[in-house]
Amino acid sequence: MTECVKADSLVTLYYRIASSDDVELISTFGTTPAALQLGNGELAETLENCLTGLAVGERHVFLLEPQQAFGAHHAQLVQRLPRANLPEGQEIAMMTLLEFTAANGGRYTGLVRELDEEAALIDFNHPLAGKSIRFEVEVVGIL
Repeated sequence: MTECVKADSLVTLYYRIASSDDVELISTFGTTPAALQLGNGELAETLENCLTGLAVGERHVFLLEPQQAFGAHHAQLVQRLPRANLPEGQEIAMMTLLEFTAANGGRYTGLVRELDEEAALIDFNHPLAGKSIRFEVEVVGIL
């Protein structure tokens, strides 16, 4: 009986995430495979769901629309903030991620989309929100 990936498996795999027009965003192919514990947030839940049921040695390419991948891009999550409200001690430049601390102590990131002397336009959406992606995987092992 062939063992398959389950929702709580510890999986060793190669993976690649690319835009729908095949611009590679991240890849472990050609390097050391990744070891991921499913179910604990190391990988987006929708990507974990693609792995469920795959067997060792199986390679598959998933074409995911935005709602299947990182969700829609929400305009209300793009905010113009005065420079005084930006986190201290971090480099503030175009297309950099800034880490913010919420009132409850939680941490979240925002991408600097625009920057001027007074303010920055920060996008708090996931960087791949609103985009279709190609998710390619090859399962090496299930522990």
